[in-house]
Amino acid sequence: MKKLGLVGYPLGHSFSKKYYVEKMEKENIGGIDYDLYPIPNIEDFPNLYNEENTDFVGCNVTIPYKQAVMPYLQELSEEARQIGAVNCITIQHLPSGEKKLVGYNTDAYGFEESLKKYWNPDKHNKALVLGNGGAAKAVLFVLKKLNVQAQLVSRVNSDSAISYEDLSTEMIAEHRLIINCTPLGTFPNVDACPPIPYDGVGENHYLYDLIYNPEETLFLKQGRTQGALTKNGLEMLILQADKNWEIWQQAK
Repeated sequence: MKKLGLVGYPLGHSFSKKYYVEKMEKENIGGIDYDLYPIPNIEDFPNLYNEENTDFVGCNVTIPYKQAVMPYLQELSEEARQIGAVNCITIQHLPSGEKKLVGYNTDAYGFEESLKKYWNPDKHNKALVLGNGGAAKAVLFVLKKLNVQAQLVSRVNSDSAISYEDLSTEMIAEHRLIINCTPLGTFPNVDACPPIPYDGVGENHYLYDLIYNPEETLFLKQGRTQGALTKNGLEMLILQADKNWEIWQQAK
């Protein structure tokens, strides 16, 4: 039986496993098992596809390994190379005994298609991207493609990011697209949210949260209270999941 799965740490409730298992049941797809593979260290990653595990043919990658997994790959898609992060991998077990791992980034595809539901290029041409992990890299890639001027926001200042302490109400008002790429507010920590001055948010804003559990995070709730358009990451997740499946099927 071919094996697919989700690699990350820790792994709690997984959308991916539920989604793919239900997909295979609904479409009568057999011979494939999708499971969770929580690995405490990225050095453990090769154990999933060693000589004893040649049935392991692909995986999704989530926090905190979207960047850390890249040295283990032999090839990258153009999007993954430009973004510098991977969330989908195909694994070929060659007759020589060697492995060929190819990394893709489908977060970008899922985010772009999902964002467009409410995105207005005239209103939402300046963005704040909260967080600096692998998901934020995909978001920045898409915003550049859409000609949106983006500012990265992180816990500490760096050459590429300002800190939350640097944010003012005026800056929030000026940047009408705000995207949360941090895990703040994810269940069960539903009382947490990025520390931004929400009083600068108004009816012309669009707040997008990559989190999908809970359905409405505190970040989104505060934006809605201020009159903003809001959207969670569920549609993005579904879109990238379907793209991952397409990639795995083509790699057979």
